[in-house]
Amino acid sequence: MAGKMKAVVIHAPGEYALEEVDIPKPKRGEVLVKIRAIAICGSDPGIFAGRVRANGWPPCYPFVAGHEFAGEVVEIGESVTVLRPGDRVSGEAHCGCGVCENCKRGMYNLCLNYGNKEAGHRHYGHNTEGCYAQYQVYDQKALSRMPDNVSFDEGTLVDTAGTALNALRLCGVVPGGNTVVIGPGPMGISAMLIAKAMGSSVIMVGRGERLMFAGKLGADELIDYEKTGDPVLEVRRMTGGYGADQVIEAAGNTTAFLESVQMAKKGGQVAFISIPSEDGQSIAGKYLVMNQISLHGTRANPNCSRHILHMISNGSLGTLKNMITHVFPIDQTREAFDTFIRRRDGAVKVLIHPFAEPA
Repeated sequence: MAGKMKAVVIHAPGEYALEEVDIPKPKRGEVLVKIRAIAICGSDPGIFAGRVRANGWPPCYPFVAGHEFAGEVVEIGESVTVLRPGDRVSGEAHCGCGVCENCKRGMYNLCLNYGNKEAGHRHYGHNTEGCYAQYQVYDQKALSRMPDNVSFDEGTLVDTAGTALNALRLCGVVPGGNTVVIGPGPMGISAMLIAKAMGSSVIMVGRGERLMFAGKLGADELIDYEKTGDPVLEVRRMTGGYGADQVIEAAGNTTAFLESVQMAKKGGQVAFISIPSEDGQSIAGKYLVMNQISLHGTRANPNCSRHILHMISNGSLGTLKNMITHVFPIDQTREAFDTFIRRRDGAVKVLIHPFAEPA
């Protein structure tokens, strides 16, 4: 498929523009996807602003970022065996080499060839060009076919919800138990909905409009840390003094890092989705040891997309789509980012449509 397409191209930290560029051509094992819907991820503003160059994100300029998307396969490369033109797909950021020890164990999010494109590794939107465009090429391993009753807009949420599922899968969910989620953003709300679908009651910790929004979507208990003297004591009170079976930290600050450990019961499980700073680690480490609490770092969403798509399709995550609060055309990408970053008008999940037709 030859021709031009629109893409949001980053030329330097904080400098980007909508431009016409060549439509890429799929190589061996790749497919060309017509991008129908894009979701702004919390990591995208940092990539656009050049704040994560130490991670190699982006690896160079000019660059097309973005990794939360859904679209339609329009062309396939040589040796593609699992996808065909017309397939509706959702994507994920990580695509491992497929041959290293971690990839063979299914842990392609921890690929030992990370950053080595010649070995086949891709991290779309981070060190490999991504979805802020009308078309993009993807390795067939990075895509999942969507059920017919899952919309393109819903498909953009699979990456976020998959990471939340990975955290809960690492912890294990106690049916009839208690899950605490710190941070009522898209990741935290996804974790809340999945935990409830798996049989747990959920206590959401946060503040303001997003905390109230989480309550509307089904959180069983809400703790506003600005109004509560000690949210750890409040969690203890709500759990009969024991603490939670599992705690999911999705707030990304030092206080939440420490408090998530303190909110877990003896023998409990804690998963960090955000990356904590070093502050408070020694205090939290002692608490982990004294109470034999298991701590899990959560990186991305390996082998989760199919499960999330099934849960959306069968109605288990029926309210997940309600996180989508704003939709913009691709020529209003700056306004979309401003709405997302400033949380204008209660923005939670902000989508971009590269084409005029509805997604």
